[in-house]
Amino acid sequence: MRLREEVRSLLEHADAVLAPAPGPGLPDLDRTFTAQVSDLLLANLAAPLTERVRAQAPRAVLVFLPESIEGTPALRQGTVDLELGVLDHLDPETRTEALTSVPLVAVARADHPLFDGPVDARRFAAADHIGISRQGKRHGPIDAALARQGLRRRVAAVVPSHTAALLMARTGDLVCLTLDGWLPEALTALGLRTFPIPVATPPIEIGMAWHPRHSSDRGHQWFRDQVRTTVRQNSPARR
Repeated sequence: MRLREEVRSLLEHADAVLAPAPGPGLPDLDRTFTAQVSDLLLANLAAPLTERVRAQAPRAVLVFLPESIEGTPALRQGTVDLELGVLDHLDPETRTEALTSVPLVAVARADHPLFDGPVDARRFAAADHIGISRQGKRHGPIDAALARQGLRRRVAAVVPSHTAALLMARTGDLVCLTLDGWLPEALTALGLRTFPIPVATPPIEIGMAWHPRHSSDRGHQWFRDQVRTTVRQNSPARR
């Protein structure tokens, strides 16, 4: 029982090494790829990634799973082929690759009272905010940056997804966060407006992670290529 996972990994690695390399266009690749992606990344990347895969491997299927399985041994157990997003809480053997870095911006409805004047740190902190955390965390790097200026913001609500936060922000006086340049048409349609966060905050580092048993798997290598290209082509930081 103790050796089961190790033996399984060795056998899968052997299959990958001995498998023939997929040909150009991969028209015969009949395979399902499962990726764990946050809702905000999914909203921007699912369509172009699916179109890339369909164009080259029309028989391949993509399955997207939510962040609720993050921090679990899903990659090790084979439930997930690839994790895409902010990479933390990974198993020590997991392979990772950095893909892009995107700054954060603040979001509020277009007629929010904040926009009646310059949005400085004090006025930003005085507004009520929406926190985004699957664990219910209320504080993060922005709070630390505000504290260094002797300021403190009030988080009026915490939601588990960016989508829920944006929908809340469109109907009230609450402020939330999103990625800079991400889904501008959708934000406009929702009546939302982005603005720079008036304190220094680190950008969001987006990468992909996979179990080492897939490192030599030709099909998985091809899938990682599609993810890498899609992220970099659709990341505002790369435009």
